[in-house]
Amino acid sequence: MPNQNTPFGLRPLRDAASGPHNGGLEMFYVPATDGTALYIGDPVAKTGEADAAGTAAVIRAVAAGPITGVVQGFVPDGTTNMVGYRAANTAAYVLCATDPEAVYEIQDSVAGGTVAADVGMNALMVVGTGNAYTKRSGFTLGVKAATATHPLKIMGLVPRVGNEIGQYDKVLVKINFSTEAHASLGY
Repeated sequence: MPNQNTPFGLRPLRDAASGPHNGGLEMFYVPATDGTALYIGDPVAKTGEADAAGTAAVIRAVAAGPITGVVQGFVPDGTTNMVGYRAANTAAYVLCATDPEAVYEIQDSVAGGTVAADVGMNALMVVGTGNAYTKRSGFTLGVKAATATHPLKIMGLVPRVGNEIGQYDKVLVKINFSTEAHASLGY
């Protein structure tokens, strides 16, 4: 049976040492001036700005990174908790997984899927529009190359029954271009 086309962005699965993802999250601010909606699973990047209390501001990441974290939820404020995502041009606080050693799951968007030779390669992301019904990101895995500055590193295929090599397969990745990693670690 072919893989289903069900993008969800980046979903944290475990840390690099194979321990379960502990759910540790950091809070960031998204200003009302940002015209892009945010959904669970969307990667975000720091803007270099902050709110009045000093909480760092983020925006949705672009296909070529860098990535600060991945949206896992929203601080209830009467709006985001009603609709389940951050609507465009709405000030909000997002809760993000920021561990640069975390391993994530993402759907591949390339027609042939991920093959054995892709493991260890880096990849761009395909920026997709989130789904207001499922409240999930539309980001998927894109072009694979040895380019060190691509934001994601392919770790392998998700070992799950029904996840076959081919279009829409689910792939394990790490953030390769993280704003939160120490420069000497080589990310």
